[in-house]
Parts: sequence; structure tokens; C-alpha cells
Amino acid sequence: MLELYQWELSHYSEKVRLILDYKGLDYRKIEVTPGIGQVDLFRLTGQRQVPVLKDGNRYIVDSTEIAKYLDLQYPERPLIPQDSQKRGLCLLIEEWADESIGVKSRTALFSTISQDQTFRKSLLPTSTPDILKNLVEGVPRDLLTVLGFGVGYSPDVIKSAIADLKQDLEALTLLLVDSPYLTGDEPTLADLAVAGLSMLLKFPEGPYLDLPAGIRGKGVPGLADNPNYEPFFAWRDRLYAQFRKPLIGLPPTGSAPTSIQIE
Repeated sequence: MLELYQWELSHYSEKVRLILDYKGLDYRKIEVTPGIGQVDLFRLTGQRQVPVLKDGNRYIVDSTEIAKYLDLQYPERPLIPQDSQKRGLCLLIEEWADESIGVKSRTALFSTISQDQTFRKSLLPTSTPDILKNLVEGVPRDLLTVLGFGVGYSPDVIKSAIADLKQDLEALTLLLVDSPYLTGDEPTLADLAVAGLSMLLKFPEGPYLDLPAGIRGKGVPGLADNPNYEPFFAWRDRLYAQFRKPLIGLPPTGSAPTSIQIE
């Protein structure tokens, strides 16, 4: 069985999960706890970032490379069109989504976590002790702002990222006005990348992620609740309903979960 080394809250991992579900491939999730010193993953793959796909004795790193690998090894339900124009558009949108939505949505989510104590607490793993949840919930907003400066999330950076994301969502909404998918009448890697990477902007309504039910359908204020972008998120949720497998009937971290311990 395929194994996905992942983090449940990683939108790049979600991109790969959506791709695997779209192709109808069975896989086992292996949760890699985020943090410094991901030694075990590094020993296996030579790098510390998720997602990583294991197929037999092969390890494939990076969500785009995983998508290309799956299309070659498991050609049913292809991700990348053969038509040259559609192929070029698909690859262009996928790369843009990685570099724009993928990067800036993390900045926007940090802003939301900083402002909303309840949201911050609810994003912790369900196994987190209550005492730690209460400690995280009680971190002052001003302290998080200072910490944000330290990791490059200054107020100006956050403001710029949210402005760019508004333009991204407007463009996607316009592209989908007269088309069921971003490159035509069939879903491609472009659609799955955009849908999966938008996870941090607004979490899907359904039970697709191992997250508290209370934050389903919620996300970044001004984006997740903006009526101008409702058609995009409705499209995204329809895509999930079509292709993403819900967690109903599965353990919280998927079938036969394993955790890598981080030093």
C-alpha cells in the first residue's frame, strides 16, 4: 500500500490526499509531527518537509513531483491533459497555486490564529491535553504579533498577502463562471491543486480532515466569509464531495496510522 508521510494541517499534504482520492488509490497516512529536528523523516528521505509518498522502496518528495509520479505509475484518471494547450494551462495554474495560494494562505492563517483565541485552540490536535489547550488559548495577541515579526509575518506582510489572496480568489471565481473546471470540462491537476491548497483559507464543510467539527467551514475572515468568493468555495466543496473520501468509519489519522516521533 502507498504510504503518505504528512501533516494533517499541511495544505500541500491535503493537495496530495485529494489527488490520491481522485485516482482511487488506497494509502496509509503517517503523521509527522511538525517541529524542529524531524530526524526520522530525514533519515528515510534526506529531507524534513512533508508531503512524502512511499511506493514500495521509492520515496517521492514534493507535492508536484508526487502528482507527476502518480500519473506515470497509475495512469487511470489522469491528472495532466495530453492536449498541449490544456496541458500547458494545467501546469501553469498548478505552479501558480503552489507559489501564491500555497505560500500566502499560511500567512493569512497566522493572522487569523493571532486574532481568534478559540480558533487557535481548536486547531490543536484532538489528543492535546486540556491544560495545554488552555495555555495556548491564553497567549496574548500582542505576543503573537511579536512572534510574527520573528518569522516574517509582520502586519504589512499579512496585509499584502491577504490583498493578493483576494485577487487570486476573484480570478478563480471568474474563471469558473462558465466552466465546471479550471481548464475545461474535466478535472485536472490544476483543480485538485487549487482545491487542496485553499484548505487553510476556509476548511471544507465535510468530515475530510482530522480536525474539530466546530471549525469546519470556517477560515480567514474577509476571505472565507466574503460573499464575492462564495461561488469559488462552493465549487471547491462540490469537488470534495465528488472525489475526496470522508473520514467516516476510519481512525482519526486514517487507516492504520503511524506517527514519527520528532526529537
